[in-house]
Parts: sequence; structure tokens; C-alpha cells
Amino acid sequence: MTHTTELTVRQRVDDWLASFEAALRARDVPAAAALFATDCYWRDLVAFTWNITTVEGRDGVADLLIATLDGTDPSGFEVTEEPSEAGGVIEAWIRFETAAGRGSGLLRLKAEGAWTLLTTLRELKGHEEAQGDRRPQGVEHELTEGRQSWKERREQEAAALGREEQPYVVVIGGGQGGIALGARLRQLGVPAVVIDRNARPGDQWRGRYKSLCLHDPVWYDHLPYLPFPANWPVFAPKDKIGDWLEMYTKVMEVPYWSSSSVRSATFDRTSKRWSVIVDRDGGTVELTPAHVVFATGMSGKPNYPQLPGQDVFRGDQQHSSGHPGPEAYAGKRVVVVGSNNSAFDISGALWEHGADVTMVQRSSTHIVKSATLMDIGLGDLYSERAVAGGVTTDKADMIFASIPYRIMHEFQIPLYEQMAERDAEFYARLEKAGFRHDWGADGSGLFMKYLRRGSGYYIDVGAADLVADGRVKLAHGQVDHLTEDAVVLEDGTELPADLVVYATGYGSMNGWVADLVDAPTAEKVGKVWGLGSDTPKDPGPWEGEQRNMWKPTQQENLWFHGGNLHQSRHYSLYLALQLKARYEGLPTPVYRLQESHHTS
Repeated sequence: MTHTTELTVRQRVDDWLASFEAALRARDVPAAAALFATDCYWRDLVAFTWNITTVEGRDGVADLLIATLDGTDPSGFEVTEEPSEAGGVIEAWIRFETAAGRGSGLLRLKAEGAWTLLTTLRELKGHEEAQGDRRPQGVEHELTEGRQSWKERREQEAAALGREEQPYVVVIGGGQGGIALGARLRQLGVPAVVIDRNARPGDQWRGRYKSLCLHDPVWYDHLPYLPFPANWPVFAPKDKIGDWLEMYTKVMEVPYWSSSSVRSATFDRTSKRWSVIVDRDGGTVELTPAHVVFATGMSGKPNYPQLPGQDVFRGDQQHSSGHPGPEAYAGKRVVVVGSNNSAFDISGALWEHGADVTMVQRSSTHIVKSATLMDIGLGDLYSERAVAGGVTTDKADMIFASIPYRIMHEFQIPLYEQMAERDAEFYARLEKAGFRHDWGADGSGLFMKYLRRGSGYYIDVGAADLVADGRVKLAHGQVDHLTEDAVVLEDGTELPADLVVYATGYGSMNGWVADLVDAPTAEKVGKVWGLGSDTPKDPGPWEGEQRNMWKPTQQENLWFHGGNLHQSRHYSLYLALQLKARYEGLPTPVYRLQESHHTS
């Protein structure tokens, strides 16, 4: 078998792009679709669809083009660096233009045609961010009477917000997601305000148990515009992250209302505006934005179980989100209900402080050792090794985004097989101790569990050894009831307790919509998060994308933003561009509006 030369690889890509553009220019949809392999996937982030969506097969490609081609009017397809080939697949970084903006993407070609295509909108024509040659001067080099300083202009702007000037966007939730989106909107010139009930940006992190650190590495966690410094810890402690978010909010001039709570939000179908009632500074403020974004993470309200006997239990009871830390529980008997990330972190910290800890495992959990995950799972994209190889954070984000969710598990399974082999002795010890371990519904491990259900896993930073060695005791089953001084399981097992920590997860984000808007709107929007993979806690039908995240929903002018730091960074761009386009009055016809299949 002869190897394809570099020239041939480049020529194949150039020929495909030229043929694709010619077919699009001629509005010849069948010809364009025929350039794709029979088994193919096109993932579009806003560029063609004003949505975040994936189509599959040539029929899917044709359907997308029939609906979007005239309005998009794409052109200028070209490679941005030399393509590469491995295993019969050519990868090529591309750029292109549409009527509204400029985009970039990643094309994978097989002999039959395009296998995967990622297209992303990166900026809007005429509404580019003020970067590089367009950056602001920062000062007016002309003396005039009454000239205001930069600080004075910012103070005047802050004083007018919500009074003389109304925001176009209200972002509910001021964690990393809301802050990242607020920074994007600020740079795009979209009037917005981020609202959070905490006293300072970053308090969402400061208020958690003191041992909490990020489980994801620094290269995965940068925020837009301001990457962490080169000497930032690989796994940042929670208080360090809190301070960074506070600094970031100030430096990026994100309009941010702290110590403020949204009481209600009502949408007027006639005016197409929201009425958002905010408790602030001892009074009430009404904001009337066009758009409301729920940026409350990837989860809804804490799942605090209602159990018989909770009213008679004499000890403390806490959801993991409200656990203050281990200091007050030295020598105490603690039952932690749950066996995922928070359960392990809290159990480990309590054990370190001399508590007698029992973990109640209700269902199987996937565990992967942190060092192994960093090397095998993330090392090629988010690591010092990746940076040295020219894989920037933006490039890594694009590579990850270019793998369609339908086949992502096929990429993940071999990685987790390697992890299982490397840490076989660890898993043998864990399972010998009675811990119920799994590798996901199809062996695809942590990332697919995260994307499908957002739960069911633990990135081990040491606490799993405590369970394997019996230093943290293990019990199995559902909690039946509490007594004055014990947790009783369904099989009758009694676990003496002075503290019960419910590490029982969170509901869907539309629970916040039910609270702040109303139940019918929450039902109309439907469940948030998940792919429709028909695996545990991710019911079908197949969605192809994260339900309701970063894209238009069934409720007009209502959006959701969040996820981990990687998603908050990457997808904040596409959500901000969608909001900017609407702010500027650009046509934004949405292809394949998110359907609601699950309402609770």
C-alpha cells in the first residue's frame, strides 16, 4: 500500500473544499450532500443554523442546507494550516465566511467523502470585538472641559444600570458560567448584567468545604481572554479559584450585581421583554431585558431527600452543597449518603479530621484515578505536553467539539480500556472491599457519563483508597428512615450517626425556571442537560446535543448556560454571538429548535 504524499493530502482537501463551495454557490444541495460519506456527521455551532446542532447522514446534510443555504450564503472555504493524515482519515483546519460572519472549523475526510465536519461562527461582520488593532485607546488625547476619566465613566455606567439604562440581557447566576458570558457580552458591546446572591464573585467556591480543589487540570479550565498564569497550580484550590473569579470580574469590567436575588421573571409576549424583579440594596429593582439567561451551573436545585425520621434525628443534616467542612466533626460518627465526587471528597476530608465515616453507596459508580485521566484521557489536548505540541486551548476546544456525540463513545472506550489496564490492581482492591464499580453503560467512562447524566463518577484524588482499605466504611442500599441517632437502610442495617451528609446530587436546571418564572414555562422548556442516549438517567429519544444548553429553547428569549469551566469558556462565545446578533437586529432563523421530550 502506498502512502499518500503531503501534496496529495493538501490537494484532496483543496479539491473537496472547492467542490463543496461550488455546489453551495450553485445552490446544488444534492451535489453538496454527495461530497459527504454515507456515514457522516456535520456539527454546526451557530454558523449555518443559528443553533447548536448536529445532522447525520447525507439526508441530514441536505436537510440542513435546504433550510439554511440561502440565508447563510457561505463562501471562502480554505485551509488554515497543512492538513494531516492518519489511519486513512485526513484532518484539515478550515475557515469560511457567511453573510453574517466569519467562521472556522475542522474537516475529516475519508476516501468516500467527508466523515465529520465542524463549522463554528467566530465573529459577526461589522460587530467584531475590540481586539488587536481595534482595541480601545483608553484615553482621549484631547483636553476638554468636564472630561471624564475611565473610572468616572464606569461609575456613571454602573449607577445608571437598571435605572436610567436597561440591560438587554440579564444573566441569573454569577459563578464561572455567568462571569464568562458576562465578559463575552461586555466585549461585544451587549448591555448586560450578571446577578448573584453572594456577597462577592467567587463566593460560590469560597463557601464550599475547605479541602475542595478542581478535579480538572489548569489547561482545561482557562476563562475567556485571560488564561491562568504559567505558574498556576495544576489543580486549583477552591479559594484560589474564588479569588481569580473576583479579580477577573473586576478586570474584565463585567457588570455584576452581588448580594442580589432574583425574585421572579415574567415574559411579555407582546413587548418581547422580560420583567425581572430583583431584591437589591434593601429594596426592589425591576429590570426589563429582552433576554434572560439561567447560568446556574449544569444543575438545578440540590436534591435533598425527604425521609421519615428526619424530624427526630438529633444530629446535623446537610446537603453536600451546604457542608461547611470537617472541622466540627472530629471524633463524630458521619454517614455520607452517595458515592460520587462530592461524597468522596467530603468523606476524605472528614476522615482526615478524625471522623468515623461510613459511605452509603446506592448505585454503582465509575472511578478513574486523577493522574491516569490526566495522562490518557486529557493529555493529548489539555496538558503541558499538548501545549508543547502546538495544541492551544482554543484548538483543543475545537478538536473536542468536532467529535459528534453519536460516535464520541467510540473514541472514549479505548482510552478507558487503557486506564483499566494501567490501574488494574487499584480496581481489584476497590472491588474486593465491596465497592460497586462500573465503566459506564458501554464502557466509555467518565466523559460520556458527564455528558449524558452529569453524575455517577469520581475522579480519584486519594479518597478511593480509604474505601478500598476500609478506613472509610462502606454500606449499600437505599436509606429507609432516620432514628434519633442512626440512619437505617432498607435491609434494616443501622448506621449510628451524629451527622448525615446527603451527597445526592441536583435536579435539572429547569427547576430554577419553575421557581422564578412558573411551572408551565419549565414544562414547556423541558429537561436541561443530557444527550438522549437511552442510558441510565439519560432517557431517549436521541437529541444529538446537550438538551437546551447554549441555544434557543421552546421559551422565547430564555437561555441556559453553564457546565464545567471548559464548557463555560468555549460555549460562552456561541451564546454571546447569538445574543449579539439579536441585539443588532440581524436575521437569526433557527434551524431545528430544541424539542421538549422530558418535562420534569
